[in-house]
Amino acid sequence: MKNLHYISLSVLTAFLILTISCTKDFEDINTNPHGFTNASDGSLFNSILQSLQPGWNEQFYIYNEILYKQTQLAALTKDAWGNYTIGTEDIWSNYYHTLPEIRELEKRFESYEVTPGVTNMKAMLKILMAYKTFKVTDYFGDIPFSEAGYGFHKPELLRPKYDKQRDIYLEMLEELEWAAENIELNTQSAEPFTTFREFDKLFGGDMLKWQKFANSLRLRHAMRISEKEPEIAGAIIKEILEDNKPVFYGYDFITPKLESACLWPSAMGFKNEGMNWSFREHNNLRMGSNIWHKFSTNDNTDGSGIFDPRAYIFFETNNQNKWVPYPQIPDNTTLSSGGIPYGTHRDQLGAYQIKGENNIYSPFNYFLIRDEDYMPIILITGAEVHYTKAESYFRGIGVTVDKTQAENEYLNAINTSVEWWMDIAKNSRLPVSGLTFPEMISIPQALTSASVQMHYGFWNVGSDDEKLSFIYTQWWLDAFRQPAEAYSLMRRTGKTPHEGSLETHYRLPYPPSELEFNFMNCSEAIARQGGDAFNTKIWWIP
Repeated sequence: MKNLHYISLSVLTAFLILTISCTKDFEDINTNPHGFTNASDGSLFNSILQSLQPGWNEQFYIYNEILYKQTQLAALTKDAWGNYTIGTEDIWSNYYHTLPEIRELEKRFESYEVTPGVTNMKAMLKILMAYKTFKVTDYFGDIPFSEAGYGFHKPELLRPKYDKQRDIYLEMLEELEWAAENIELNTQSAEPFTTFREFDKLFGGDMLKWQKFANSLRLRHAMRISEKEPEIAGAIIKEILEDNKPVFYGYDFITPKLESACLWPSAMGFKNEGMNWSFREHNNLRMGSNIWHKFSTNDNTDGSGIFDPRAYIFFETNNQNKWVPYPQIPDNTTLSSGGIPYGTHRDQLGAYQIKGENNIYSPFNYFLIRDEDYMPIILITGAEVHYTKAESYFRGIGVTVDKTQAENEYLNAINTSVEWWMDIAKNSRLPVSGLTFPEMISIPQALTSASVQMHYGFWNVGSDDEKLSFIYTQWWLDAFRQPAEAYSLMRRTGKTPHEGSLETHYRLPYPPSELEFNFMNCSEAIARQGGDAFNTKIWWIP
């Protein structure tokens, strides 16, 4: 472990860097000090792809300090930091530092001769733009968009106006539709597309996967606005499902496909070092009683009640090799959590089991948060698509109510999630020693997707409310390493598993630097939305 002096210094340094860079905000990022206009199309696109990684401070201060606690996918054993603004600055800076690169590529593509290859380039860029924009607006609500990213050649737009979240959503859904409909699957090799697709480290130039990515995102975000815009959302969902538009498949009937859009560090040429750092330096997350009771039929510390193999992938035993959850709602009798379960000393075989004497509660699985090469950063999976379809058919959103089809999609989703995570675990390894997950952790053979279905199949309950709760429960579990998606599911439905009362936590406040630099526009947006607090609802929340 790093000593406390180093931690304090590193956090302070990060804060100062972010403060300085974000105080200037649009002024610095739009005046193009590094001359990115001299970069090739492909290198700019690759930079945008790389920016899909969540920032170190986003993971530390937003994921680990806020989202895991709010979604109850884990238990926060101690509110020790509270400096969430460092995380919001990270999110804001990532988006608005990348936006000028996106605008530059948009400008270039408009000047090119219209060919199938150039059309594909436009589509790929639109999809990434939509993904990044949805992410930021889902955190904050109204954000600068239509005027943002142009300041490097339009100084009058250095302080861009804020667009309403509804307008942003509808435009991004239209852009995704354009991308999905205009992608050319059989493009002949010709410049500039031939060179451009070599920089596609996400799908390797496979345009069918890009088309599936676009339609899968359309499904995700159409469902997200279905309570506020049922007609618009329903039309999108109806088109994709009834016209059988290509989306990511977990299961194609009985055939496992396990498709997804993920950033694979080893394939993309980076190491996901921020993930372990955020857990190692934070050290306050443990398995909570809420998620534990969705994995196990009892509280036996030997794990004999576990029926879901994902328990072994997401978490591990404590320092006494026992399964012990931290109470989701602790009281005066709850013992303090401690230990060093996330320390890098565990990379070595002889030290792997050393979790610290005070590590009395089950931590996150070490492979899950330490593997910086083969553990993917998930964008969207086939399992999520199946859960979205299941809800659509079950509730009749965009399609006619069909409880049988809903159950089929739900079971496909469980199969997909369990098998996908089992595959991930099988291929996971530690970066220093090369120790593999199967070498260190043995998942009982009886635990499969079938054992999950035996507990969470629709046949176990009789009412529609209970069946719908099963869909949300398994959807929530599948989003374990996508806490922002679980947060959106919780905010939209209010029906994800929860112990105690559901807090009124709906958004992240704007970063302080934005209030300083773009005060007038930011203040107008805050007034329009009714405040700038955690309990201020963003537009699509019912």
